[in-house]
Amino acid sequence: MSLLDKIFSQIESEAPEPNPDSRIRLVVGLGNPGPEYDGTRHNVGFDLVDRLAAERELKWKRERKFRSKIASANASLVLAKPLTYMNLSGNAVARLQRFHKLDPDQVLVVYDDVDLPIGRIRFRPEGSAGGHNGIKSLIEYLGTKEFPRLKIGIGSAGGREEMIGHVLGKFSAEECEELEKVLAIAQDGVNCALSAGLDRAMNQFNGRSTNSEGESESRTNDH
Repeated sequence: MSLLDKIFSQIESEAPEPNPDSRIRLVVGLGNPGPEYDGTRHNVGFDLVDRLAAERELKWKRERKFRSKIASANASLVLAKPLTYMNLSGNAVARLQRFHKLDPDQVLVVYDDVDLPIGRIRFRPEGSAGGHNGIKSLIEYLGTKEFPRLKIGIGSAGGREEMIGHVLGKFSAEECEELEKVLAIAQDGVNCALSAGLDRAMNQFNGRSTNSEGESESRTNDH
């Protein structure tokens, strides 16, 4: 091991563990309920939390008081899929946040982003809605934009009318192959955020794509 490797290894080992009281405890995937929306670009948030539940062998249960499907073994981690449709996602998330007495920074929201190409993901600690109606609803109901999120790229398409069809459309066969790869990366990223904190996940996974092992990326100029 080189001297630099030893130094970096020491820095890594001395990094403070996240305060258990501030760790992410709720992971919300955004999407629209109903079989007609399965496999659509707007539902990649649902797709990712499905993977997180499956690897933990958790079953989804409909909870009417939360207007969501919930998968949880205990209160230390709750996975959620709002059933309110995208534009009212904040209503469901706010109910869950209040019930579990969580701060906004303990809620990680996963959703699609048209400003990122397919194959790319990006963690952020906060930000504006950036034109995403689900995030707009969360900001309204939570009363803050300061909650962490994971954006999964779905690519863009033309003007407003074309964009509506794009986000509600299904992935092509070629895109599905790419999606499987990026969802695996995103799954690892969320697990990293849960175990080591958001900063670690940002450092390790922002800039990662299905076409590269990693690259540097600025954290500025974000939505």
